[in-house]
Amino acid sequence: MNSKTGLFGIDSLLDLTKAAVVAALYIVITMVFAAFSFGPIQLRFSEGLNNLAAFNKRYVLAVTLGCFVSNMMSSLGPIDLVVGTAETLIALVTINLVTRNMKSVPARLAASVLIATFYMFIIAFEIAYVGNAAFWPTFWGAYLTTAIGEFLAMTLGAVVLYFVNLRFDLSK
Repeated sequence: MNSKTGLFGIDSLLDLTKAAVVAALYIVITMVFAAFSFGPIQLRFSEGLNNLAAFNKRYVLAVTLGCFVSNMMSSLGPIDLVVGTAETLIALVTINLVTRNMKSVPARLAASVLIATFYMFIIAFEIAYVGNAAFWPTFWGAYLTTAIGEFLAMTLGAVVLYFVNLRFDLSK
């Protein structure tokens, strides 16, 4: 796992292709479920792909790119391109570093779900910052709703990727 020598784990055309497919999949899932993917109350199903960072570092870049392109459709505008994408990158790097030496796939996925859910405070901060309401009530309300949505999407993604990993080794 993560034996690639490149900074982002992309050392070959096959690695680049896998990363591109994941980025495109993130964008497609986000757009298909666009009604649920944006706003203070969101359930972005594509966030389940964040769990891939627990398998291979190539997916850190792939999912971050998919998130960036998807955030171009956000009603929050350019701030979401920066803050939303940065939150994803920070969460994915953390997931990859924390889970790198874990042997148990369920433990890696559980850690991934919890880490991604925790980092939703960054998105809540963004929503509270751009909102036209009292900062702290908006922040805590947004954190609650985005964290619940993230937890649900990440848990669903963890279950799906657990079974995909049984058939196809996602660390390769």
